[in-house]
Amino acid sequence: MSYLTQEQIVAANKANLETLFGLTNKAFEGVEKLVELNMQVAKTTLAEAAENAKAALSVKDVQELLALQTSLLQPSAEKAAAYSRQLYDIAAATSAEFTKTAEVQFADLQKSFMSAFDAAAKNAPAGTENAVTLVKSAITAANNAYESVQKAAKQAAEIAEANFSAVTNTAVKATQSAAKSARRAA
Repeated sequence: MSYLTQEQIVAANKANLETLFGLTNKAFEGVEKLVELNMQVAKTTLAEAAENAKAALSVKDVQELLALQTSLLQPSAEKAAAYSRQLYDIAAATSAEFTKTAEVQFADLQKSFMSAFDAAAKNAPAGTENAVTLVKSAITAANNAYESVQKAAKQAAEIAEANFSAVTNTAVKATQSAAKSARRAA
C-alpha cells in the first residue's frame, strides 16, 4: 500500500499555499482595476458636471436648453455602456484567472489520484481485475462528464457575453436614435 511521505505532504501544502496567495493577488488586481475605473469615472463625471452646469447657466431660451439636453443624452448613454463593458471585462478577466487556476488544480488532483489508484491496482489481489477495470471506467466517465460540464459552462459564458454586447449596442443605438429625434423636434 502506498502512503504519503512527509515531504509529499509538505510539498502539497506549499503548493496549496502558493495557489491561495496567487488567487488572492489576482483578486486584489481585479479590485485595483475596479477602483481605478471608478476613480476615473468619478473624475470625468465631476468635470463634465461642472461643464454642463456652466453650459446650462449660459442658456438663453427653452430651445437652447432642449438642444443642450439632447446633446448630453447620447454621450451619457455611450459612457454608461462603455463603463458597463469595462466593468464586465474586469470581472470576466478575474473570473478567467480563477477558473484557470481551478482547472490546473483539478488536473493535478486528477493526476495524483490516478497515480495512487494505479499503484493500488498493481498491488490488488488476484481476481480483482474486473473491479479495477470497472472503477477505471467510472473514473473515465466522471472525467468525461466534468469536461462536458466545463465546455457547456464556457459556451454559456460566451453566449452571455455575446448577449451583453448585443444589449449594450442596442441601448446605445436606441439612445442615438432618440437623440436624433429630439434634435429634429427641437
